[in-house]
Amino acid sequence: MQSIAVLASGGLDSCALAADLARESTVHPLYVRAGLAWEQEEMAALGEFLDAAAIPSIRPVEQLSVPVASLYGDHWSVSGKDVPGAETPDSAVYLPGRNILLLSHAAVWCSLRGVHRIALGTLQDNPFSDASPQFFVALGNVLSQGLDHEIEIVTPYRALHKSELIRAHARLPLELSLSCMAPAHGVHCGDCNKCHERQSAFAEAGIPDKTIYEKIYNYG
Repeated sequence: MQSIAVLASGGLDSCALAADLARESTVHPLYVRAGLAWEQEEMAALGEFLDAAAIPSIRPVEQLSVPVASLYGDHWSVSGKDVPGAETPDSAVYLPGRNILLLSHAAVWCSLRGVHRIALGTLQDNPFSDASPQFFVALGNVLSQGLDHEIEIVTPYRALHKSELIRAHARLPLELSLSCMAPAHGVHCGDCNKCHERQSAFAEAGIPDKTIYEKIYNYG
């Protein structure tokens, strides 16, 4: 089986992606620690999901490190204060340079281990310039040249909305994934931008949401 690295955050999208790709490839989940406020909760969720999914072709999670505190300062993603709420626009949750940092580190890891593909769970709804098809092609070319090692960045879900992804993967233990910017003890806050997106997508998909939230909105 060919190998592929998956940037795995513990979120619903990347968890489903790892399970999908494991049908035909050996999957290497990469979790990149950056010093963000929710990382301990994410790591726990990722471990629980992978344990429950029990897919032999998914290898143990590899942890990389790229601290951003010196760049981000007191940004809400580091401090955990004033986390964007349910009604904020998507632009409020943008993390500058996030994909550049993640993919650059993942590419170096891949070049040292003979892996040539990196996958992300980017969806159609992602509006940011560092999640466009053109960006991924350009960055893949730059990394391939700089590392003298061919790197292809793939985004199999780029044409899907989150509700469609949920509907197609209802068999997976999606409730164990984490899509929250202010989680506590494995419980989604239910009040942040990401929780709003998650609850709304489950409602649109018509799939029962088994996720535990501190606060639940009525999307009926």
